[in-house]
Amino acid sequence: MTGSLARVLRRLRPGGAKGPADGFDRRLLAPMMLGSALNPVNSSIISVSLVPIGAALGAPPSRTAWLISALYLATAIGQPVVGRLIDLFGPRRLFLAGTALTGVAGVVGMLAPDLGVLIVARVLLGFGTCSGYPAAMYLIRSEARRTGKESPAGVLTALAVTTQTIAVIGPSLGGLLIGVGGWRATLAVNIPLAAAGLYLGARRIPATPASRRDDGRHGVSDLDLPGMGLFSVALVCLLLFLMNPGGGDWYLPVLTLAAAAGFTWRELRARQPFIDVRVLGGNLPLVATYVRALLCYVVTYAFLYGYTQWTEEGRGLSASQAGLVQLPLFTIAIVVSTLTGRHQAVRGKLLVGAVGQIAACSLLFLLHADSPVWMLLAVVIVLGIPQGLNGLALQNAVYHQADAERIGSSAGLLRTFGYLGAIVASAANGAFFGRHVDTQGLHHLAWFMLAVSILFLALTVADRSLRRIGAAEGEPRHTDR
Repeated sequence: MTGSLARVLRRLRPGGAKGPADGFDRRLLAPMMLGSALNPVNSSIISVSLVPIGAALGAPPSRTAWLISALYLATAIGQPVVGRLIDLFGPRRLFLAGTALTGVAGVVGMLAPDLGVLIVARVLLGFGTCSGYPAAMYLIRSEARRTGKESPAGVLTALAVTTQTIAVIGPSLGGLLIGVGGWRATLAVNIPLAAAGLYLGARRIPATPASRRDDGRHGVSDLDLPGMGLFSVALVCLLLFLMNPGGGDWYLPVLTLAAAAGFTWRELRARQPFIDVRVLGGNLPLVATYVRALLCYVVTYAFLYGYTQWTEEGRGLSASQAGLVQLPLFTIAIVVSTLTGRHQAVRGKLLVGAVGQIAACSLLFLLHADSPVWMLLAVVIVLGIPQGLNGLALQNAVYHQADAERIGSSAGLLRTFGYLGAIVASAANGAFFGRHVDTQGLHHLAWFMLAVSILFLALTVADRSLRRIGAAEGEPRHTDR
């Protein structure tokens, strides 16, 4: 017992320094928040870059959409895989490796001569930014064990503000960078961010030995490589089909089902499964949270990309102006997350968030090519409320519902379902807009978003297990397995 406690304490003391005796080690916050921000920033900054990239490289929206899909394809696969590696080996090595790859991707993107190389850079970005969020959730859970405080609401709020609302900085930052240095600057920004991440990660994230089994063998022998491979094949085939559902690639759903069946068969028999399907199948509240994440982010990303492109092409704003129009979304989301973050209950947040999404989608029907700027801002302000509530609530739900020993992979799966939603949103944008982003396409997209928002609300209302999360401060988390 003493040896185990000593190992935990050593893991949580960056650089061998003594950590606080009874409070969260706040030196971890900077690398946690920066690492978690790398993916959302790159997910959103591209929204104002698509039009100038297409103009510079002679690519229509149907081809530049691959810049969105490539990052999500890599991230959706990489998040749970890297999360599982973090569960086994600790966060430091994976965090540093991922951050370094993010810097390399920034260099490749900055120098890309054509769209193909730019897509490769986005794939590298997807894999490089996989480690930040699972590492942060791992550190939060480890600190909770050390301090005896199961639900560090303030820290979870800080992480949620970073991971969910930092994405809204992307369009504004992207517009500024494009105005100063062209679209290539939106890729080059990853170089200084990666340098800062490497410095903070090396200085503050504790070195952790690979987990050992009772027989003394390192956790590397516990890697379920066949399970990871089958999971990746199933996800790649599914995402490729979702990117172009009308392309006649009928074999992709068949391959998806075959790989998924093989994955399930493997995980039921593996000694240390990559994803424990027995536990996951018995934890219906966690499965429901993943489904809600998918629905929520379909709307979030359809709005982020579709609405932003419409303000540029359909409304005639410049990239910088389109980025500034998104800025109130960031401000409102930050305020909402900060005001509500100390309350651990998630059901109320999700209900208000679902209603907020329905309201924002409904307002899109009022927009036209000559709509005044104040109407554009009104839509963004309304959407800021669910933006500040939903991400925070979903993250807190996973923190309380997931198995503590698999918090890294569980957090990765939350992101995976979010990026599945992003892929669906990207496909919807391509289907409703085609070669030109016009108001009619925006209204068709709004109908789709409205239907998804209503489904999100219905699933939240029906899920009674949400009432128990945060029902009493300090109670052990419930998993309902």
